[in-house]
Amino acid sequence: MKNTLIIGATPNPSRYAYKAAQMLKAKGHDIINVGIKNGAVAGVDIEKPGEIHQDVHTITMYVGPHLQSEYYDYILKTNPKRVIFNPGTENDELEALLKSNAIEPVEACTLVMLATGQY
Repeated sequence: MKNTLIIGATPNPSRYAYKAAQMLKAKGHDIINVGIKNGAVAGVDIEKPGEIHQDVHTITMYVGPHLQSEYYDYILKTNPKRVIFNPGTENDELEALLKSNAIEPVEACTLVMLATGQY
């Protein structure tokens, strides 16, 4: 199972980040919810970016590129194996930064990857 950090977590059930958290947990993955909203998703509290988690395999992005720069250092310090850029979150600048730090950028949909066994 891949420990996954969700950037842009929200307690709003109509949002894709919420749906991804639910599906990740249902498929047996541990999650860390990071976002600006208060609450919990899939039984896991949403935390503000700050604490560096060292055991993260995947970060899945649910914030637009115009808000991502504030997460650059946080992502690099977390040092995941990959970062998934869900539709609408693609960011050439961050993808280049990830590659230069040996972190794989993936432009894909976490929900589709989970549903099709590609996660």
